[in-house]
Amino acid sequence: MILTDTHTHLYSEQFDDDRNEIVQRAIDSGVSRLFIPAIDSTYLPAMLDLEKAFPKNIFLMMGLHPTHVKENVAEELAFVKEWLDKRNFYAVGEIGIDLYWDKSFLQQQQDAFKQQIEWAKEKNLPIVIHCRDAFNEIFEVLEEVKDDKLYGIFHCFTGNLEQAQQAISYNMKLGIGGVLTFKNGKIDKFLNEIPLNNIVLETDSPYLAPTPFRGKRNESSYIINVLDKLVDIYNLTPQEIAKITTQNSKDIFKI
Repeated sequence: MILTDTHTHLYSEQFDDDRNEIVQRAIDSGVSRLFIPAIDSTYLPAMLDLEKAFPKNIFLMMGLHPTHVKENVAEELAFVKEWLDKRNFYAVGEIGIDLYWDKSFLQQQQDAFKQQIEWAKEKNLPIVIHCRDAFNEIFEVLEEVKDDKLYGIFHCFTGNLEQAQQAISYNMKLGIGGVLTFKNGKIDKFLNEIPLNNIVLETDSPYLAPTPFRGKRNESSYIINVLDKLVDIYNLTPQEIAKITTQNSKDIFKI
């Protein structure tokens, strides 16, 4: 059984003391495909180190995270473009709009989102979308840029059924993680109305650990707890869900 974590921040400082053990534990649990989103330029050296240590398991993305769109956005975007031109990445991400922490850079976030979508299309790469308190703003941009080159993953999907269907209409898979196991997570109430071929698994580790680890540091091996919840929702075996969701990730990342 091969499982894929389509979104894990394994380079995070929270893993500095036991990073290799965490990766190995994931691999030993069957989570052998680990996709690593970018945040900003400062994290790239740690991302490259991870890839070097586990070349068969670690797959890197490149992009500027919306919460890191600040006064130096032009410089950070130039860095993203430089690296997209320099070597192979498997997605442009994570990119998007986040209005939870700060609304003062909304215009810059929108512009950075559009620019990075354009680069993804030029490179025939998927995008991985970060959306927090910004469904309307995200959909507004996607409506503007939608075409047959737009595709990717709506990471950490936490919306309602209508928003899920709208995201899928833009050729997006839904990234489903620990929130699915929360009592107040809500997405478990309608997910069975979404065909499984629209879903990929993720942890967003070290964040959003599933029940029974909620509130603790998340890690990729915990994706098993998300899998178990999907078994209940879709009434399929773990092996069937692993096979379908990993194939979905291959359809997106082309590996």
